[in-house]
Amino acid sequence: MAVETKRAGKRSPWSMRLAGLGLLLCSGWAMSADQCPALRGRQGDAEVATRIAAIACDEHLRWNRPFIDTDGRLASSAVYEAESRGLQDGGSPWRRVAFYWQSAGLLSPMAAKSGATDCNYAINSTYPGLGCRGFVVDNPWSAAFISWVMQRAGVPGFRSSASHFDYVRAARVDPERSPYRFLDPMAAAPAVGDLLCYVRTNRVYGFRGLSDTIDGGASGLAMHCDAVVAANPGGDGKAYAVGGNVQQAVTMRQFNLNASGQLWGVPQRTEGDVECSPDTQGACNFNRQDWAVLLKLKSQAELALIGPVQPPSYLPNQVVPQQCCVNCVVGSGVPRCPAPGQLPLQPPLEGQLQGSE
Repeated sequence: MAVETKRAGKRSPWSMRLAGLGLLLCSGWAMSADQCPALRGRQGDAEVATRIAAIACDEHLRWNRPFIDTDGRLASSAVYEAESRGLQDGGSPWRRVAFYWQSAGLLSPMAAKSGATDCNYAINSTYPGLGCRGFVVDNPWSAAFISWVMQRAGVPGFRSSASHFDYVRAARVDPERSPYRFLDPMAAAPAVGDLLCYVRTNRVYGFRGLSDTIDGGASGLAMHCDAVVAANPGGDGKAYAVGGNVQQAVTMRQFNLNASGQLWGVPQRTEGDVECSPDTQGACNFNRQDWAVLLKLKSQAELALIGPVQPPSYLPNQVVPQQCCVNCVVGSGVPRCPAPGQLPLQPPLEGQLQGSE
């Protein structure tokens, strides 16, 4: 028996290598906590927070999963906003950005911008849309992306805007009707559905400075917000946030968390920071920003007091077909609307509608 036991306990070098490889793979799976592949199918979830994360995740995957790691390095980037193709579904990045603008209802407020009107037609892949392409490249679209995500998720009380500052200010000055609370990002724990925001100016504001600026009646400020899609203080110790127009794509950021779930070791901009350059590579970090506010999504019960929390019956993930135009663009392929008193145009058959790329 002793001999048999000893034989059973022996392992060949090959089997030991396999076992080690298995442990390594299992360890890698345990440490990897990008939940976007699992989340993307939950866009109709009953929880508002889950819908926000699922929709942002789905777009991140569509853009081939570019990300900035916890050290602030752009670790992966495959496609950029100005390109004509390259999305996961074969679509055009710049037309997809035009779609965010249109579906969020933000093209009309931007009509004075060159090429904005062109985008109503350019989301149709048969139209060249050079003006719209220029509009996409020339105008920051991160707020349009967040607005589209929130609208698609059916977040009650959220007001779409081409400026992040508008909904950041709303959380500060109108806390009862805003779906978000205005909190210090270095003192609160980020969770799914939250927005983590920084100020994009040469001046460093921080939480106190941003609060004072809003309380002083400021009407605008250049900002950027990412949507938190996962926070795992007890898992891999990281938070994951997705934003639009981050390195010209829909990009994920990774942050370290402490045991309490708060941001840990996130570099903050300070006055007199050394500029990033080939000679000062230690100062180069895409996560070093003026992180000034965490917009904390209210609970499902609190959101229900603001408005409906059920998934929207219409989820705008396809191009809104334009059946006729008044101020028509030559070559758009969209027929002119009839003059008053004339018979209306017959709507195209369902199979004739152009979908998004």
